[in-house]
Amino acid sequence: MEFEVLQQLPMASSHRGMLSPGCQQCQEGKKLVLFVTGVCRFRCFYCPVSERRNQLDVVYANERPVRTDADVLEEARSIGAAGTGITGGDPLGVIDRTVHYVELLKAEFGPDHHIHLYTHEPNPAKLERLARAGLDEFRLHIPHYLWGSLESHGSAYREVLAAAPDWGIRRGVEIPVLPEKEKELRRLLRSLDRLHLDFINLNEMEFSATNESALHEHGYRVDPWNGWGVKGSRATAERLVREMRLATPLHYCSSRFKDGVQLRQRLLRRAERTAPSFAERTEDGTIRLGVVEAEDNLQLPRVIEAIGSVGRVPASDYRVDAVRRRVELSPERLRRFAHRLRFPAFAVEVYPTDDALEVERTPLNSAAFPTFRAGGGR
Repeated sequence: MEFEVLQQLPMASSHRGMLSPGCQQCQEGKKLVLFVTGVCRFRCFYCPVSERRNQLDVVYANERPVRTDADVLEEARSIGAAGTGITGGDPLGVIDRTVHYVELLKAEFGPDHHIHLYTHEPNPAKLERLARAGLDEFRLHIPHYLWGSLESHGSAYREVLAAAPDWGIRRGVEIPVLPEKEKELRRLLRSLDRLHLDFINLNEMEFSATNESALHEHGYRVDPWNGWGVKGSRATAERLVREMRLATPLHYCSSRFKDGVQLRQRLLRRAERTAPSFAERTEDGTIRLGVVEAEDNLQLPRVIEAIGSVGRVPASDYRVDAVRRRVELSPERLRRFAHRLRFPAFAVEVYPTDDALEVERTPLNSAAFPTFRAGGGR
């Protein structure tokens, strides 16, 4: 087979050969991220899963906590999802739940809704069951201590990857790049290439709030030129993609690509579908709002009344967020009368996500300053 030409992607990512359908949808922001459990028996020291999820049996659809199937379907519609990536923890650890979500999504959105899944567990019975339920693609995470030929240690991984074509499902391997294990990783890639996989994905190893201490204990340091990436991980991955002559498509995904491209595209899609008409949308996928806050739910009706009487804002031009005890409206419109309100008023920039993560906050009147200082800028 002719050696594939190296293709460059934004944010220093690259690949040889075709990207998997799952990766193509991810980079376009069309993939729902369905986190089905934080529990995982492998407990890799470099796991970046957040404290709100790590080793907790919780379910999230993107940033939304899932309590019912409707939460999953609504979140998928909010980004116009063309597919779903199921992750964790380890989804095979809650196999009944994972099968249910695969069947739910296929029933709701049809057979073309592409579903891929990440797992550490080389369990052919569970993966074959998921294939029958409609799973399109799985990505196997092979633990770093098994990197090599897979002939003795790690043979269970080799066997499940070899068996998967009989189930009518695409299969690949996705692993982080530990820079000090380049020699073992090269051996692993050559072994995987002999299995004629559909793809191999190499991820930049990165620091997070939950793995920072463990990474430092193992001697890793942050790459000062590459966000939260581990120093040496990017250079090693780029060298592997550039030098290795594999028939299997090989893809390196940088940590900056995940945030600067994948997440940004998903935010833009969600803002387009869910942001109120009065919000200002940014090219980064965030939205800008004016907010007037109440101390409690008893005060909220008085805030609503003031928005109408002082600002002359009709009900169609503002939105009440009872959970956050505030009224949202156009930031420019609020600037024009905020000084006449006795309630704290701000211009805020937030993600258009279920948790409305706040990026920036600017006080617009004197009433906002005690609140602003007490909240540490919130």
